[in-house]
Amino acid sequence: MIYFDNSATTKIDRRVVDVMLPYLYESFGNPSSKYYSLATTAKNAVEEAREQISLLLGCEVDEVIFTAGATESNNMIIKGVMELYGGDNPHLVIGKAEHSSVLETAKYVESQGVKVTYLNVDRYGRVNLEEFNDCLSLSPTLISIQWGNNELGSINDIEYISRRCEEEKVFFHTDATQVVGKIKISLNEIPVKFLSCSAHKFHGPKGIGAAIIRKDTLGIRTKIAPLIHGGGQENEYRSGTHSVHNIVGFGKAAEIALSEQPDAADILEQLEKNLKSKLVSMFSEVIHFNSDDHNKIPGIVNIQFKGINNELLIKKVSDRVAISTGSACSSSKPSHVLQSIGLPLNEVRNSVRVSLSKENTIEEIDEFCSFLSGK
Repeated sequence: MIYFDNSATTKIDRRVVDVMLPYLYESFGNPSSKYYSLATTAKNAVEEAREQISLLLGCEVDEVIFTAGATESNNMIIKGVMELYGGDNPHLVIGKAEHSSVLETAKYVESQGVKVTYLNVDRYGRVNLEEFNDCLSLSPTLISIQWGNNELGSINDIEYISRRCEEEKVFFHTDATQVVGKIKISLNEIPVKFLSCSAHKFHGPKGIGAAIIRKDTLGIRTKIAPLIHGGGQENEYRSGTHSVHNIVGFGKAAEIALSEQPDAADILEQLEKNLKSKLVSMFSEVIHFNSDDHNKIPGIVNIQFKGINNELLIKKVSDRVAISTGSACSSSKPSHVLQSIGLPLNEVRNSVRVSLSKENTIEEIDEFCSFLSGK
């Protein structure tokens, strides 16, 4: 199979698997247990992975809080901040093109009495900065804006947004799931307060992610109400026995991404350029790109084939090619992202997402285009 659905998940790197296996068979101890070597070995492995992730993200080691993935991190941060800091007038601000784990969490807290403001987005899914600045004057409890869109690849101006939030003393969270490991991030240079990510989006294992919870300028931990209560693991942010093998794999994936990210980005940009060029040359009369050409995650291309139903197209190629209509977390519904940028339903239903990885090849793109053309 030609796998072009890397925004849904990526193939795990063999080097990641290799470092995970010993923590399933030999070093299987619980890192929260005391004194004996199986426990201390596991604990040391967890802390080494935490450091590897902090290096990738440019944050402090103890600001990395392990979760089951970005969906949990998004829930944990949004609910935890609103519960602890919402007061009598809790107010959450998000973009209309956010991932469903943010949108559905927003709907939940809204049902609990939180005021939620949904920012409009431009034709590429980036939040309207004028509306964002207007909301800042209302002193919301939390603003949550995704770093990069999972369907269009568009990147929001997170540096500007986070600095404005810092100036107005408003908590800021970003769902960075699609950009971590693909673009350079240095949180010590950008005042993001909370960040969510998952390992499986950059060739790590599924079922593991992180919530980055930044300390204040005095080095004091930022408190949020925990989503999961129990034994107090992860500095009491997130209780539960650590998934050591997954954490170790997450750390290795972060280490690889840090060392290979510039080359991987170049590969993705060349693959994307090649794909778009071939599609235009073969289907110029029926093709339209919903994604921007600039300021985007390399390798994510949203394509509209005019007059061709996206589900029928995907089923036609499904024996040989993996592509999608959009987010794997809301695949049964027409894309809310494409609707938020103003596309009518017929154009939404003509659109597919192709998302590439550094492991894809020009030959696979050639085969994909030939298959689409019926050759």
